[in-house]
Formats: sequence, structure tokens, C-alpha cells
Amino acid sequence: MTDAPWWQLVFTRRMLLCILTGFASGLPLFFLFQLVPGWLRDLDVDLGTIGLLALVQFPYTWKFLWSPLMDRFELPLLGLRRGWMLLTQLGLLLSLASFAFIDPQHSLTLVVIASILVAVFSASQDIVIDAYRREILPDRELGLGNAVHVNAYRLAGLVPGSLSLILADHLPWSSVFLITAAFMAVGLVLTAIADEPNHDRHPMKLYQAVVEPFAEFFDRLGGRQALLILVFMVLYKLGDNMAVALQTPFYLDMGYTKSEIGLVAKHAALWPVLVGSLLGGLVMLKIGINRSLWLFGLIQVASIAGYALLSSLAPEARNLWWLGGVVAAEYFGVGLGAAALTAFIAREASRTYLATQLALLTALTAVPRVLANAGTGFMVEAMGWPLFFMLCMVVALPGLLLLPWVAPWKRRAD
Repeated sequence: MTDAPWWQLVFTRRMLLCILTGFASGLPLFFLFQLVPGWLRDLDVDLGTIGLLALVQFPYTWKFLWSPLMDRFELPLLGLRRGWMLLTQLGLLLSLASFAFIDPQHSLTLVVIASILVAVFSASQDIVIDAYRREILPDRELGLGNAVHVNAYRLAGLVPGSLSLILADHLPWSSVFLITAAFMAVGLVLTAIADEPNHDRHPMKLYQAVVEPFAEFFDRLGGRQALLILVFMVLYKLGDNMAVALQTPFYLDMGYTKSEIGLVAKHAALWPVLVGSLLGGLVMLKIGINRSLWLFGLIQVASIAGYALLSSLAPEARNLWWLGGVVAAEYFGVGLGAAALTAFIAREASRTYLATQLALLTALTAVPRVLANAGTGFMVEAMGWPLFFMLCMVVALPGLLLLPWVAPWKRRAD
């Protein structure tokens, strides 16, 4: 930890770069999670089909398979990290814009193909910017830097989750998708102003890039501890991810208009998550990553209850104040938990094998988001929204039960 005032750590070039990495990473993910489901629901696609489309996000869970290639091969322009940034960001710009030319009522297959392309380029971009961010952040700034990244990551959700939905009430969906895709230019700004970092290791053989990172992780931590950490990363935000998987269709089913969702729900989600993640980073400077995982995990579980309450209210009682308050409470917990888990992942990765290990660890956190979310539509149709959110609270508990082994409370220094 450090004795420097917090503001001297926040207002630095490193934190500016963390803002840009967060926005570039978050935009395509929220595009898939929020805008595409809202678009499909607006065109009367059923919830089961919308939920199944979460399976196209499998690249986020399998990105560790090609991450060694991004550690091993340097593209001709801009260096190891910045070269891959440029390629993936150009791919995202084009694949996001492609939705403007698709009609889901005539071809869901094209929706699936375009979504897969977005997921592949997005997951690949995450590989390189996660490694880049870890390389530019000293250990003592991991908590704060990753909290700033998460802040900007969530801020990016304001574009597809708020602005785009508001525009959809006034413009054709094709125009909305082109405007949304244009915001990917933020990623190109990141690539243009970033300096290529120093690398502790650049593998010269494919064996070094593929095998050694996995062997080092298990050798360093021990087989049992390594497996516990991997399981913990899968479970810690499982219930939380399920609760927000179909949030835009949920708001629509509760009777709110797209403009109300854009103006109230999305802003009520954005600002609390920004406060939560930044506060989480500052708290981690004081109490460490381990204790923050305990505290923030409990807050996450409690905040899901608000969705169950909202879904149980009579239709005439579901005013905008209820909507804003419930969403704000949930996303405050989301911000805290995401900041702590992201910092924990960065701490557990070896600086010598950054891209591959970070890809593996962050991919595991995407497993529940893809697998569980794929079935959420069917769960809601079978049990209704209130029972579904109560199930999410129960599902969130196993990850917390692993904390004594993977992040002991007594370990204060991170």
C-alpha cells in the first residue's frame, strides 16, 4: 500500500490509459448484452431465443486458446501490444456496424454470425489490453487502476444501454447501430496515444507461449490452490451475472418504455457502478484486495433482492422512482465486486506470462455469464421474474464460501 494522497494516484497518465482501455473493452460487450437483446425484444423475438443468443459469447470463455499467439507473434506495425490493439479494434468497428444491414425477422442466422464476430474481436481485444494494463500498472496501483478500468468499462454501457435505446425511439435501428459502432473510435484513440510497454518476456517458440504459462500457474500456486482459485473466479459473480443477463427485456416486461429505460434505468445503473468501482479501488488501498472481496461480495448478494421486489410489485406501483432505486442499489454492488475481482485476477497472474494467464483467468469469469445466461430466458418463462431473482441470490453464495481458502480475511496486504 502507499501513503501518497489518493488524488495523486488518480490523476495520472496511467489512469487515463485505464479509462480508455475500459471504454474500448466495455462498448462491444454491452452492445451484445444490452442493445442486441433490446433490439430483438422490440421486434417481438421470444425470450428463450434471446437467452440462447448468449451462447455466441463463447469466445470470451475460450480466448485463452489463442492468447499465446498474441504473446508470440508481433504484427508488423506498432509493436506487440499496440499492433494487436489496432487489428482487433478495426474488426470491432466493422462488425458492430454490420448490424445496420441485418433484419432479424428474416434471418436470425445473420444475427448470430455478426454477434460471433463481435465476440471474437472483443475477446481478442481484451487479451491484449488486459496484458497492456497490467504491464503499465505498478503493483501498488493494481486495485485503483483496475477500478478506474471497470468505471470506464461501465461508462461505455451508457452508449448501447442508454443513448442507443433513446435514439431507437426516434431513428431506424440501422442508423442506431451505425452511430453506436462509431464510438469504437475511442479504442483507436487509445492505440494512437499509448506507448508500447516493456515486456518481461517475449516467447520465441510456440511451446514457450502455449505450455509454460499454464505450467507456471499450477507450479507457483500448487495444484489444489490453483484449482480453488479457478473455481472461485467462476462462481464469485455467477448470481450477479444471471440477475442482469436479461435486464433490458425485464424492464420492458415491467411496462417501462425504451426512453424510460434509457433515461432512468441506464443512468441509475451507470453512476452508482462508477461510484462503487472507484470507491472499491480506494477501499482496496486501505484494507487490501482480500478483505474487499468479502465485503463487496456480501453487498452484491444483498443488492439482487431489489430486483425480486420490483418484479413483485403491482403494475401500478412500478414507478420510475422504484426502478431507479432498485437499479442503483444493484449496480453499486456490481461496481464494488467487479473492481475487487478484477484486481484479484491481475494479482494472481504472473507478470512473466501476462497475456495467456490473464486470458485464462478472465475467460473463467465469463463462463457463468455465457452458460448461465443462455438458460435465463427459459428460467424466467418457467418460474417468473420474482422467483428467478431469488434463485440468483442463492446461486451467488457458493463463491463467497470459498473466500477463506482463496482470499483469507487475515491477509491484509495486497
